[in-house]
This record gives sequence, structure tokens and C-alpha cells, in this order.
Amino acid sequence: MRPHVVAQVAVSVDGVGVGFEVDVARFYALATLWQEDVTLMGADTVLAQERSLAGVARQEGSPVGAASPGVREEGGAYGRCVRAEGPLLAVVDGRGRVRSWGALRELGYWSGVLALYADQTPARPPDASTRELITGYDQVDLTEVLEVLGRRGVRTVRVDSAGALLRACLELGLVDELALLVHPVIVGSGQRWCGGTQLELRHVGTEAFADGVLWMRYCVGA
Repeated sequence: MRPHVVAQVAVSVDGVGVGFEVDVARFYALATLWQEDVTLMGADTVLAQERSLAGVARQEGSPVGAASPGVREEGGAYGRCVRAEGPLLAVVDGRGRVRSWGALRELGYWSGVLALYADQTPARPPDASTRELITGYDQVDLTEVLEVLGRRGVRTVRVDSAGALLRACLELGLVDELALLVHPVIVGSGQRWCGGTQLELRHVGTEAFADGVLWMRYCVGA
């Protein structure tokens, strides 16, 4: 049984996920509602902030994420992926571009990191301290990743992405719950956070903040 998958996204009124200011502290304070076992993040999100990772790593408990400015297991058995001190960070890195694994571990927010690769991921420097999970041939098989995590005891996965990873999860029907932080701004251009995927949503609740931001929660496909 695969885990329950949730995604929280900061968006503009016209459905764009970039081009406006986001209250990062509020974003992640709200995200703690789900107490996820695993945070699923794309390589692009990590790479966009690699320059600042060294500095952020010294600020204990500071998350890095989308809102911030045949299965083989390699690198040793990673055992049960349920949270102890914090969630496990799983990074989808099918092209083997991420190099800042040590800095991610040192942030102090996640209990550990897991690199998600495909069979055809380019060779990368050996890193015995970074656990790996390989699925898919030329790209990471997200459905299989979730199935493996479910077998390892993971109950909740939060997708920390407003880009390609989130759109892929939506297209595959892997997201069970959505939370939208709708900001009172029209960006005017840019890719919509959901791509071209049509979704049937059931409204769960809405909270309005003093600055005009709406926190809107939905169940997907219900």
C-alpha cells in the first residue's frame, strides 16, 4: 500500500508558482500539519539553492524547499523510513546532478537523505554516507518509489515542489491531498503550477490570513 501523498503549493491568483513574495516561515509552519515521514523533493529545487546551502546548514532546523528563496537498493540497506527526529528527505535526481548531500544532511531538519536514481543515471562520485534507491530505466519511477517507501513503513509523503516533480505526480495520479496558499497577486505570465492536468477536488477547508493569503485545502479525486 503506497503512502498518503500531500502537496502544499504557494500560487498566485492566476495559478503561477513563482514571481511573488512568499512568507516562507508561514509556509513551512503550515506544512508541519501533516508530520510527513518523507519529504519528496526534485533536484531542481535543491540545485536552485546549492549556493546558500553551506550557510543555511549552520542554521539548525532551517528547511530548504520549493518555497525558499526492478528495484535495487544501493549504498547499504536504508531500513524503515519512518521519522524519528524529523522526516527523511528523498531527492529525485535522475540525471545525477546533486552534489550537496552532505550539506542537506547537516541542515538539521531532516533525519537523513535518500537519493532517488534511475538505471541510466550518469555515474556519480562514490558517497557511502548517502543512501540510494534505483527505480525505472531512463527516469525515476515515482510510482515504484512510493510503493517501496510504503513497504518500508512510510505513511505520509509531502511533495515539496511547485514545478516539474509536482506536475509529474499529478499526471500519474499520485497526489491524494492538496493545500494551496493563494496569494493576492496576478503574475501575468509563467507556467501554471498544475500544468495541463485536470483534477477533481473536494473542498476540505479554507483559512484567510490578514495579508489576503488564502490557505485552501482539498482532497484529490474524492
